[in-house]
Amino acid sequence: MAKIKLKQIGSPIRRPESQKKILVGLGLGKMHRVVEIEDTAEVRGAVAKVPHLVTVVD
Repeated sequence: MAKIKLKQIGSPIRRPESQKKILVGLGLGKMHRVVEIEDTAEVRGAVAKVPHLVTVVD
């Protein structure tokens, strides 16, 4: 299956708890951290919930 790279571009400080949990679930949590994970519908849905905090890196 394809993989995508996600980079955290926003801080979880002063964000709702649900958004913080989404970042932890994606393997993020600190600024400028990059993770490579499987490209699934669940991951795409999580990214869609926090587009102001993460970006997809080529």
